[in-house]
Amino acid sequence: MPILDRFNLTGRRALITGGSRGLGLEMARALGEAGAELVIAGSDEAHLQNARDTLRSEGLSVTTIQADLSKPEAAERLCDVVLKEHAPIDILINNVGGRRINTPTEDLALEDWQRIIDLNLTQAFILTKRLGGAMIPRKWGRVINLASINALWPGKAMRGRSYEAAKGALTMFTKAVAADWAVHGITVNAIAPGPFLTDANKRWIGEKPEFEGEVAASIPMGRWGRPDEIGPLALYLASEASSFMTGSVLVIDGGKLLW
Repeated sequence: MPILDRFNLTGRRALITGGSRGLGLEMARALGEAGAELVIAGSDEAHLQNARDTLRSEGLSVTTIQADLSKPEAAERLCDVVLKEHAPIDILINNVGGRRINTPTEDLALEDWQRIIDLNLTQAFILTKRLGGAMIPRKWGRVINLASINALWPGKAMRGRSYEAAKGALTMFTKAVAADWAVHGITVNAIAPGPFLTDANKRWIGEKPEFEGEVAASIPMGRWGRPDEIGPLALYLASEASSFMTGSVLVIDGGKLLW
């Protein structure tokens, strides 16, 4: 097979959670440009509509579903809808996540801990179990989990540690399911991004302008990542090009973990 043909996703259907903005949108765009039919899930209908209109204007096939995956029951309902109306899913990107709080561990309420665990870990388990599990009879599938460099390194300015705990658990979940499902022709890998100029991080920068330069100075490349730079990596993991890779956690951070 010619090398570029290994990246062709024509005939595949991909579900990207949190796909209406930021890294999720860029991963969806990359897969769509490679020929995949896109299903994007997100919590904000206005953002979903904007993503749908934008991607369709680029000639891509896309459907959107509103779902707040911070709640396990909503993740279950999303699976119900997808399995009934949008099956089969060949490629699952569990991109939803975030921390949204910065409370020291000693002051962190149990309900806040659980909310971050559910947002970053529980929903990924549910979608992997149900949508990834449905790949088993077809003997082909790709599951891509969005972890973080904070799964490998506790951020100096971060507090509460629920985010790092969830992302660390997600990386081991990735490896364990990869081991279980390799026999079924399903690969399960994770991407661990470093600092990217997403909307969420731009909001942090807006509140603390010096934050942008401080972080950039801690990265060997001397800058934050652009969201579009994650798309090619997601495409690689979603395609036949990565057919012998499973259980891997691929860091994309401009070299931040080197220092």
